[in-house]
Amino acid sequence: MIRPRLARGLRAQLVLVFLLVSVISALTAATITYRQGLTAIVDRAQADVLRELRAHLASRAPDLPADPAEADLRKLARQLDQAAGTRGWRTALSYRGGPLVTAGKQAPPLPARLRDQAASARTALAQRFHHARTPWLAVALPVTAAAHPHDPPPLVVYASLSLASQQQDVDSLAAAARAGALPVALASIVPALLAARRLLRPVRRLRTAAEQVAAGGLDTRVSVTGDDELADLGRTFNTMAATLQADAATLRDMEARARRFAADVSHELRTPLTAMTAVTEVLDADADSGRLAPLTAEALQLVSDETRKLTRLVEDLIEVSRFDAGAAVLNLDEVDLGEFIAKTLELRHWHDRVRTDIPPGLRALLDPRRVDVILANLVGNALRHGGPAGSVLIRVQAGAGQIVVTVSDDGPGIPADLLPHVFDRFTKGDAARTRTEGSGLGLAIAAENARLHGGTLTAAAGPHGGAVLTLTLPQGLGESAGRRASGSGAG
Repeated sequence: MIRPRLARGLRAQLVLVFLLVSVISALTAATITYRQGLTAIVDRAQADVLRELRAHLASRAPDLPADPAEADLRKLARQLDQAAGTRGWRTALSYRGGPLVTAGKQAPPLPARLRDQAASARTALAQRFHHARTPWLAVALPVTAAAHPHDPPPLVVYASLSLASQQQDVDSLAAAARAGALPVALASIVPALLAARRLLRPVRRLRTAAEQVAAGGLDTRVSVTGDDELADLGRTFNTMAATLQADAATLRDMEARARRFAADVSHELRTPLTAMTAVTEVLDADADSGRLAPLTAEALQLVSDETRKLTRLVEDLIEVSRFDAGAAVLNLDEVDLGEFIAKTLELRHWHDRVRTDIPPGLRALLDPRRVDVILANLVGNALRHGGPAGSVLIRVQAGAGQIVVTVSDDGPGIPADLLPHVFDRFTKGDAARTRTEGSGLGLAIAAENARLHGGTLTAAAGPHGGAVLTLTLPQGLGESAGRRASGSGAG
């Protein structure tokens, strides 16, 4: 279930928590006030009844005979009822556990539990109960005989009075408490918003700074004030950003030195390798003529092959250094793709080993030298690893302003673990075979040349085995296509 964005926001959560705490506090205070008010009102009514009842008994009990008759008890009950005034209590008397004697025909409502306890009690008792859905208070007041103060009280005076008026006071108090809780809860929203704004301001600053750092602004810092936890978080963020900036600067410097070193070494090797290549060509001619001993000719052939490999490696490193420095440029020309690909294959004597499927008259604006390098790497890779002769196919399709060139073969294909890294530098199909014909830079250079054109180069497994390498180029380069490499590393 997707929750609303408001409920997920930290500000909304803080306000809700603040509001919840305020509501709970207001309700708790109202409940405590209600209970204390209820206890105070009822306890005061109970104390007043007992006090007044004792006073009236103290003035009338001495007139009661030592062994009162029922008429004497009824007379006392009538006098006590008349003395109730606004209290409105109704009394009943029990002498030596006998039946209740009242001033009228109907006895006041009395809880059975109170009567059971009053039979053996020596002190006043009180109990609250409900009668006809109205709260009542019943008290039992034992009266000790003056002649026998230590004997059980022979006379017990019961009085019951309605607490309806007190209940009205309690209800008014509860209504006031409830009415006061709502304004408190509503009023708490304002300080909650202010508190949330104050607490979240540094959090928002941290979020903005983190986004800037993620976008590459490693010099971003946040202003820190105070000594609370958020201030500590801000200082930690600044320390982290400073460390990242220093590490990034160090890495960039190391990378730049490594690129300069590779470029310098490649350029320094170029001149002696050119001379060595010229010498090996002469020696190759002598070896082919048969004027040299077989072992000498074989050794010279090995030196010649290794020199050519080293020359290609140096040329590839120089090309990579141009991409890294952002110095690679496009020299665009409009070419016929069928004729262009045919020349590429014929130049390398591959025309009888590769099948093509190219629409006639298809033209595109591209850099012939760089696209030739791309095709040479793709086709050469397919021929080396693509199975039997004639299994390599070049297919060209056009549509939506793009040229799509696929080079497929029927070989064993690219291993799944190698597929994501096939365009990385120095990646080879068999990592255990370090001395292979390729340098491991060919596909990386091809990918860089594709990006330089504003296109892409991808690798995938064929539907029936083998590998499928797909080159996508814009058919006509627009203003958005860059003339220079971006400077990012190949692959």
